[in-house]
Amino acid sequence: MNYSNEILKLKKEKNAIILAHFYQIPEIQDIADFVGDSLGLAQKATEADVDIIVFAGVHFMAETAKMLNPDTLVVLPDLEAGCSLAESCPVDKFVDFKNKYPDHLVISYINTTAAIKTYTDIVCTSGNAVQIVESLPKDQKIIFAPDKNLGGYINKVTGRNMILWDGTCEVHDILTTEAIIKLKEDNQEAKVIAHPECNAQVLTIADYIGSTTGMIKFTQSDNNQQYIVATESGIIHQMQKLSPEKEFLIVPADSTCSCNDCPYMKLNTLEKLYLALKNEKPAINMDKDIMEKARIPILRMLDISKKLKII
Repeated sequence: MNYSNEILKLKKEKNAIILAHFYQIPEIQDIADFVGDSLGLAQKATEADVDIIVFAGVHFMAETAKMLNPDTLVVLPDLEAGCSLAESCPVDKFVDFKNKYPDHLVISYINTTAAIKTYTDIVCTSGNAVQIVESLPKDQKIIFAPDKNLGGYINKVTGRNMILWDGTCEVHDILTTEAIIKLKEDNQEAKVIAHPECNAQVLTIADYIGSTTGMIKFTQSDNNQQYIVATESGIIHQMQKLSPEKEFLIVPADSTCSCNDCPYMKLNTLEKLYLALKNEKPAINMDKDIMEKARIPILRMLDISKKLKII
């Protein structure tokens, strides 16, 4: 069966849209209506005038789409597609943590469960986190969760002293300066670009730090011809499509391979996407109260991003 052709037929028949993250496999990226980072996907979800949203990403992303479209069917090709960063912040432990700082406003990364978002004042993504923090008064006390690497980077850039939850993304935190330096030895002209979920040591040696969209735009506008990329390997597909004349080297997760794949993102396949669209499941179902409470900080984020013209 040609899954791509069947997906396109079903999408038209069922008035569906396919949203995909940059970390999805190339075949899914190529068939999607929109490929983006968490901010772009959230923004696109608010514009979706369809009957079905097929979300090729991980669970918290599909949850976000459902919160923004409560009356629309949202399906995720594989419900097991979770997120190590979201899992690093259990709601009961976070509530205890939050209660220690009652006068602090909570900014949580979009890479969290809906339950965490109900205890959040403003959601952010890596594409707007710095701007959202800087939009607040300098004396505003802030808890930032769950990524300590992103939070530490924001503190450094803004001069803030946010209280950080001790969480990380296993895909980014595992990347090392040693692996980058080894690549650099054989590719001395290459620029190092890194996602702010990487650890501080990696960020220190990066020539550019930004969200997935930020990194892609940088490689398009920059005049260098070679890049060492410190993030999940799925991003290389879009980089290569948009800048075919340039070379992109992914920082490997370990010495046994030249890849750095998120096991959760890669659970989605064309076959699973086809079946999800055909059977209209597995669907994202959420408690109504949680959905309504969790939507509020997401809408605040989108409103700030719109005012600041963050795309």
